[in-house]
Amino acid sequence: MLAPVQALAARSKAARAQRSLRLSPFTTANVFLRVHEQVRHTKTAHAATVGLRAVRFARHLLGVPYSYGGSSPSSGFDCSGFVRFVYAHFGVELPHSSYADFGVGRRVARSALRPGDLVFFDGRGHVGMYVGNGRFIHAPHTGTRVEIDSLSGWYAGRFDGARRVG
Repeated sequence: MLAPVQALAARSKAARAQRSLRLSPFTTANVFLRVHEQVRHTKTAHAATVGLRAVRFARHLLGVPYSYGGSSPSSGFDCSGFVRFVYAHFGVELPHSSYADFGVGRRVARSALRPGDLVFFDGRGHVGMYVGNGRFIHAPHTGTRVEIDSLSGWYAGRFDGARRVG
């Protein structure tokens, strides 16, 4: 057990150390916290930037015919081939399967969707890309072309979740 004088000295030393951590922006702990916060902000900003660029690029593919197993503008697209092609343009690799795509990135609540987020429907058997304002772009099914649809109506009842990639 410490003598009263030693205990007081130890408490004073601890208080000075804690105060210096709060006051000095250059302590290792504070530098680490600032860098960590910048990295976290940069990752979020990067995902948002890639998402917006992906949506802009995807809009150039409106009208490309649907083709089962397709993954290019020349052969046509199926749903997962479409999102795979778009994100590959920005260096993001995605599987050619909506079921596998659902395991990529991080989960996003429907209320927190941002442009570029992948949206899933029909038991995860269909994937598209959120473009904003309650709409998404996708390659729907045989006999159609890449188009933009609303998340309301038919798709609202079949919405299974969303993932943020990039």
